[in-house]
Amino acid sequence: MDMPKKTSSEGALFVRLPATAVDKLDRAAEALGIRKKDLVARLVSRYVDPDSRRGLHELSTTASHKVTFETPKPGATLGSYSFHPYDPPEVLNAEQAAHFLQLDEPVVTELAETGKLPGRKLGDVWRFSRAALVAWLATTEER
Repeated sequence: MDMPKKTSSEGALFVRLPATAVDKLDRAAEALGIRKKDLVARLVSRYVDPDSRRGLHELSTTASHKVTFETPKPGATLGSYSFHPYDPPEVLNAEQAAHFLQLDEPVVTELAETGKLPGRKLGDVWRFSRAALVAWLATTEER
């Protein structure tokens, strides 16, 4: 006879932390009167967001991933790697707008000067709202 499996909304996590971190965790849990696992769960829920660029960026500023080899292979490079996601700016210059639209910069400038592309000329330079460019791309009118 098969026994039904118990399902749990918890998972196991076993980690080794530096002694100073363990001490801080112990003192915080005691001061708050909560279990360490509940404190860690709250911290993760509040500060860890692996599903957004911003969340990953924030995490990447607190952690570094170093890659080293004990016996390097010929031609291997030793060093470290750190991932920093790129959040494009909300306001783009003509070069950035051209890259974003996958067009040549003179084409972007010409479209802006003829009023076909949403943008503002500030002095001698063009500025484009990324959101306006996305909305412009979504329109079906003839260009």
